Amino acid sequence: MSETSFSDTAAGNGAAAEAMVDVRSVSRTFHRGRTPVPVLKDLTLRMENGEFLALMGPSGSGKSTLLNLIAGLDRPTGGEVIVGGSPIHRLSERKLAGWRSRNIGFVFQFSNLLGALSAERNVAVPLLLTSFSARERRRRVDIALEIVGLSERGKHRPRELSGGEQQRVGIARALVNDPMLLVCDEPTGDLDRATSGEILDLLVALNRDHGKTILMVTHDPVAAERASRTLHLEDGRLAECGHDGTVVVPVHEPAGAAV
Repeated sequence: MSETSFSDTAAGNGAAAEAMVDVRSVSRTFHRGRTPVPVLKDLTLRMENGEFLALMGPSGSGKSTLLNLIAGLDRPTGGEVIVGGSPIHRLSERKLAGWRSRNIGFVFQFSNLLGALSAERNVAVPLLLTSFSARERRRRVDIALEIVGLSERGKHRPRELSGGEQQRVGIARALVNDPMLLVCDEPTGDLDRATSGEILDLLVALNRDHGKTILMVTHDPVAAERASRTLHLEDGRLAECGHDGTVVVPVHEPAGAAV
């Protein structure tokens, strides 16, 4: 892992004086026809700047819904979502899109790389709508690829890369704007155990050495063990987990309280 960083401080552009994520009494209800389907119910979560949090739970428990709310991809039915000090639940769609592109890095189960583009051009995609100069874009792409250990593979297209290397390119793409929060949705779900370990090592190093705040949704207790804290979501409610995945402390806190 290189000591190279986008900014002068290891913590990047996150605000150290306040919680990175403050979810207050949030509910999210979908509708199946005219029938309301509540997914999240009066949920409260506080995530500190620089934390690596794993979120577990069965399929359909609301993990991805919660992640999408925190990443600004969805809006709550009720309650507040404050990320990096910004009440994102109040932002217009246009402002929310701009906020998301500046502050959130997305890592998915599948790398979703563009097959016709080289690794470095895939990494550069989030920079296309920025005002950075061509020189600054080149610098950021080089830094992102160095951080994930792929400086020598930038000219290669996805089909010339292993599955683990493709996921590393996906992580470099998530890093290139130096976001304050990385949201990872099953980032090792499509990888074998050895490659999963390498990707988890990289996420741990991003958190430890580069100060990145990471929220990771996973079904894998081995992956969750690498996080500094694990929460279990089921039936729209949160509970604290031990490192073995056992639910040990139900979370029933008032709005704004720390988990």
